[in-house]
Amino acid sequence: MEDIENVIKNTNEKNQDNINWTKVWSKKYSILEEYQNIVDIKKYSIAIRNLLKELSNEYNFSKLDSMLVLKDILYNEYKQSK
Repeated sequence: MEDIENVIKNTNEKNQDNINWTKVWSKKYSILEEYQNIVDIKKYSIAIRNLLKELSNEYNFSKLDSMLVLKDILYNEYKQSK
């Protein structure tokens, strides 16, 4: 766990932008490679974009903060449903 925490601590936006996270995570979760040919991405993108705008407007969050909050809420919903 400490290794993961160190990687996170030492990652900055510049080197993070150079990583294809979908490709990296798809090595563990193959659905991340496959879903793009199955899922109506546009439909979900619109819904997500609207949620991001709502968070940003309602709480005066930056785009990044809105994404992080929404991602955290989504993960917690998933975790609670397990």
